[in-house]
Amino acid sequence: MKASQFFISTLKEAPADAEVISHQLMMRAGMIKRLGAGIYNYMPMGLRVIRKVEAISRDEMNRAGAVELLMPVVQPAELWQESGRFQAYGPELLRVKDRHDRDFVIQPTSEEVVTDIARQELRSYKQLPKNFYHIQTKFRDERRPRFGVMRGREFTMKDAYSFDRDQAGALKSYQVMFDAYKRIFDRFGLQYRAVAADTGSIGGDASHEFQVIAETGEDALVYCPTSDYAANIELAEALPLLAARGPATQALTKTPTPGKSTCADVAALLGLPLQQTVKSLVLATDEKNEAGDIVRTTVWLLLVRGDHDLNEVKTGKLPGLKAGWRFATVAEIEEHFGCKPGYLGPIGMKKPVKVVADRTVAHMADFVCGANEADYHYTGANWGRDLPEPDLVADIRNVVAGDPSPDGKGTLTIQRGIEVGHVFYLGTKYSLAMGANFLDETGKPQPFQMGCYGIGVTRILGAAIEQNHDGRGIIWPAAIAPFACVLCPIGYDRSAEVKAAADTLYAQLAEAGVDVILDDRGERPGAMFADWELIGVPVRVVLSDRALKEGALEVQGRRDPEAAKVALQDVVGDVRTRLAL
Repeated sequence: MKASQFFISTLKEAPADAEVISHQLMMRAGMIKRLGAGIYNYMPMGLRVIRKVEAISRDEMNRAGAVELLMPVVQPAELWQESGRFQAYGPELLRVKDRHDRDFVIQPTSEEVVTDIARQELRSYKQLPKNFYHIQTKFRDERRPRFGVMRGREFTMKDAYSFDRDQAGALKSYQVMFDAYKRIFDRFGLQYRAVAADTGSIGGDASHEFQVIAETGEDALVYCPTSDYAANIELAEALPLLAARGPATQALTKTPTPGKSTCADVAALLGLPLQQTVKSLVLATDEKNEAGDIVRTTVWLLLVRGDHDLNEVKTGKLPGLKAGWRFATVAEIEEHFGCKPGYLGPIGMKKPVKVVADRTVAHMADFVCGANEADYHYTGANWGRDLPEPDLVADIRNVVAGDPSPDGKGTLTIQRGIEVGHVFYLGTKYSLAMGANFLDETGKPQPFQMGCYGIGVTRILGAAIEQNHDGRGIIWPAAIAPFACVLCPIGYDRSAEVKAAADTLYAQLAEAGVDVILDDRGERPGAMFADWELIGVPVRVVLSDRALKEGALEVQGRRDPEAAKVALQDVVGDVRTRLAL
């Protein structure tokens, strides 16, 4: 490819609405152009990266035995109504009507459609296992689309769906896809981590996220450097930090804490460690009748140590809270505790509530908690003596760095990541709901055991840039760079020798399998170099009259601090070595 035949449109400054570095650099490098909120045109330079991500994904999916098909973007609502997700998915699901007033959805994912295919086409156990995948446009109506392709509304995803006869087979298919995903991300050239994760709105029984490591990532990843333990912070198990509850050594004392409503402020006022305080959080669950009217509300008091944070995902899995919960209103809090938030605690409540204590809190003694009276806290509080044992003891907090690893093999570390892939074991969630069965050896119908597996193709671009950039621009891994090598001839339009050498080298590199672009635009060296550093091409070769006379060209990797002189006859081999071809 020659630059004059391609389309290059770089900017010196990013638009004001570009918040994160990947959004800024993709706009400046001319890879995307905003069309609407969370909707982008993928320009030729960006599309080349997308096609390489797709090619690697497709190659490894085929290698793993998956079969490619293509499912539509627009899907009949009836299928989503069968699965129960037409309403349950929420406002992110874009619902539309056709001219006949029939309901459709713009797909965010394709579990329903692929399950419909399976129930029609996979009739016998002899046809199993089977894994279908496609690479297709998706749409999720994000309330606040932001960060460019990182949280857009329209995007491209590679999603796959496996069908097996039993759980053992489904878990084997899950492992095949897990291994395929590791090969895919290895080939992308990105630093990543696979972590155990919550199943979220997709549902199911097991899942792993593939997270690209980046300081700007939205997700907190928890791992043990001395073992294989790794999990998203939403799922990471928090062990009790106290082996057992100690004896009571202090009297329960109602202590003035004027104007101090947070655990940190109370601890500072009393000269106590924050770890001796207990934080109170009040939730509510509503029981509704068939008409949707609330017939009963239950108030819950959740207790975590003062230096810990509530994990809402873990909370939503507790008995009594699985059906859905909300934070209690001020009126509900005052009704049950006789006090406004800030001084709440488990002692002396006006009305009974369900008390859930985190594992660590359940082992605490002589702790500090709210006295359910403004400007007062209790010190020296103890379970059994001053208040009854909690209704439930559970892991309801986020882990923190330094916590013991759940596998007992070290302590936990936390780093930031960007989710770009996810694998789920679904079980029979969709096959039962949609009546998707096959006939077993005895001729009896059995529901499919399913798995689903997704890679955010366009999100890979943003994640790769967040991980790989500097002050000059993007630094693409060679496998997914728009071009692997750029030839920058100085004076291409003025020197016959430079033009001839550049054209010859271009042909040689292309013949050697290098994805090369020749910049024949006649730009000044500074502007030409700045463009390609911004775009992030991994290897740059500079040709000039002086270099040709010396018989050595300047070859520089995008991360190299300076160029290396390479003999003209060795340039092709040097470039191939740098690109690991």
